[in-house]
Amino acid sequence: MNDWQKKSPLDWETYLDKWVKVVGIEKHEYEGWVLTVDPVSASIVLATFPENEEASISFIMGHAVQEVEILREGDSEMKQRLARILAPEESQTYSPEELERRKNALKTWLETNHIPVSEQGELGRTLSVAGVLTIDPPYGPEQCSSSNEIILSRVQGLVQGYLEKQE
Repeated sequence: MNDWQKKSPLDWETYLDKWVKVVGIEKHEYEGWVLTVDPVSASIVLATFPENEEASISFIMGHAVQEVEILREGDSEMKQRLARILAPEESQTYSPEELERRKNALKTWLETNHIPVSEQGELGRTLSVAGVLTIDPPYGPEQCSSSNEIILSRVQGLVQGYLEKQE
């Protein structure tokens, strides 16, 4: 086990959002912004931003890391840019009013199409479809959950079609 692998997650956290140079086995060198460090394998995930391109991600396995040197700190703009790599684009936040509007509109649409739907949960935020599928906020196909894969697939398709019509 090398020195890098012996570090604790708190030690690795000090490298996040920093431009580093990683020296690996056989003297291979890598540079990039530390996106994360896997706490189990000590593998480093580096991000770079080639000109006019999407982010490029590199993985350096923990056992291959021999040395990590911080070259510069990331500013708040870079930290946000790195955070957006891991956050899906749909992760926009909705106000409670917007969530309620989305829930009611989807519920009405499902009822109009003769699909049995009810509200459940303490706050009535979850929609239950025929008692075998649930839809959580923000009420998209990704928020559908069911143990029946056929029903799950069909309702996800319906919700996706509904949302596409709304745009």
